[in-house]
Amino acid sequence: MIHRTGRRKQHVMKSISVEGSAQREGDAAERAATSGSSGNGDVSSVEGGQDSSEAAAINGDEEMADGQATDGVMMSGAMSVSFSAQSGKVETSGGPSFSEWITERAKYIPLRLTLKERKYLRLLEAALNVSEYTDKIDVLMYGNKAKRIVAQIKELCAILSGLILASDYKAGQTLFEDRQFEDNEEFFQKIFEIGRRHKIMNPEKMRNEYGKMMYLLQDSQMSDVRNMLNFSIVAPVKTVYSVLESLGVTYLLEDEMVAVATKEIIPQGKTRSQIQLEIKQKERAIEYLCKAYATHDCPEEVIRQCLYSIGDNHAYLRFNRDPCDRMIGYLTAYFSPKRAESDSLSLAILYGRNGARLSHSHENQFHYVRQTLTLWREILHDMFMLWHHADADMLSPKNTYRLKDTGQGFNRVQSCPRVSKSAHTILHRTQKAVGRWVGSAMIHLGDRNVPNALMFIDKYNQVASILNPVVHVLEYLESLETSRTANQSIAQFIETTYGGIAEAKKLVLADFFRSAFDGSGADNFFDAGSCIDGRLTSAWNWCSNIEKKPYFSIFLLSGFVGFNGGPDGFN
Repeated sequence: MIHRTGRRKQHVMKSISVEGSAQREGDAAERAATSGSSGNGDVSSVEGGQDSSEAAAINGDEEMADGQATDGVMMSGAMSVSFSAQSGKVETSGGPSFSEWITERAKYIPLRLTLKERKYLRLLEAALNVSEYTDKIDVLMYGNKAKRIVAQIKELCAILSGLILASDYKAGQTLFEDRQFEDNEEFFQKIFEIGRRHKIMNPEKMRNEYGKMMYLLQDSQMSDVRNMLNFSIVAPVKTVYSVLESLGVTYLLEDEMVAVATKEIIPQGKTRSQIQLEIKQKERAIEYLCKAYATHDCPEEVIRQCLYSIGDNHAYLRFNRDPCDRMIGYLTAYFSPKRAESDSLSLAILYGRNGARLSHSHENQFHYVRQTLTLWREILHDMFMLWHHADADMLSPKNTYRLKDTGQGFNRVQSCPRVSKSAHTILHRTQKAVGRWVGSAMIHLGDRNVPNALMFIDKYNQVASILNPVVHVLEYLESLETSRTANQSIAQFIETTYGGIAEAKKLVLADFFRSAFDGSGADNFFDAGSCIDGRLTSAWNWCSNIEKKPYFSIFLLSGFVGFNGGPDGFN
């Protein structure tokens, strides 16, 4: 498939008409997760403010501290929520109401695992760890593939049965004594659903086991395999909304106190009294909701579990989505879209120079980087929805796959209609928001570049692993500015080597915005370039060359160990 025409090296900006005052999606809960109190002891603010316009820009806020709109992009994070301890009411501004937003989002928020479910999760991980499912199935060989699939699925179920029997003899005996696999269909569905639910909320977990599990579930949905198995091991993922709906208490989400009960309390920049106040307000809100909405069918523990799950959603967004906001803030704070501060800080790239596959002026590259970060931000904002659609695409009995050599080994190439529709909707929303588009808007799905929906999800789960270490390094340099006396030797080294802390920050940012968005990282333009997925390929390529950068010593001084080490690449 050829997706580009015309000039391949020089990209130009194309204006996109924007309808005035298009209504954006509400984003109160994320702001609740990432912001703390406003500094007033009587008000616990869910969207805190910054003291200066530069700080507001660096934090990626859509509004400056003086109330004037920035030149940035107003996307799905425009609604603020505040709670007054005096009035006991939640006030929202911009976008739909909080209850409308959280009700829609709760349909995709996975339910937090219980203690018993976590025990089952460990058994599932152990069974998948010793399984050689993909090694025996995803190979080209003669014979009946359906029979091999059934044999492997039954072998894994047998391993699970043995592990459960060994960990809890009475429970295992009750489940498996004088019973066949099909008699425990509901139990196996529960086990695999727990694994899928855990992975959605914790994308850094089950890195090897999850793909193996999804391919096994995908094969189990084949008609001939289902006929031979006589049972299904696939069940819908439990979400906050599905649980509340089954118990008839979805109206809980309409209560304004949900915003207070689920907000994430961030200690940075707050006094101990402010933190304690927020903790008490949150605890009181949780207790109020549990007592007010508990029924005979819906005990308080279930409500508390749902509220904690929504809180987990906020933590997920803070770690995965908010680094994009921070990088957009750094871009707009330290670089002008019209002209470069100096030649060394110019964002201009030229095809063939330093591995670049694109040619952009400083202005074009500025907008290219900003629109890419904005797109990543929106994809990560809606990642739970995309993950559920990917689940539906992969496990649909009517959506078959073919095993194909994609240049990176044999992969399962499968169409992704639901993910494709959602991804294009997000792309169109981003294009309308930025007002102009630089480069290609091609989204690879179901081809040799992104073979299936699982690969699409995995690609964008790496964005946080790339951006979080960069943000951490920049925050480390900022901390040196505020505490020179405590780190005098390091500050002196940076000033001697790089000309100052501010210059070092600009050096890191300029190189990242040039080299991580230059279309490099593949052998041809179809695999990399300026297409939607090629932009992420370029960022990966920059990560692989980080040790060759002149500022790599700053990364090491900040505690960096790699883009895949620890929770965020640091010790």
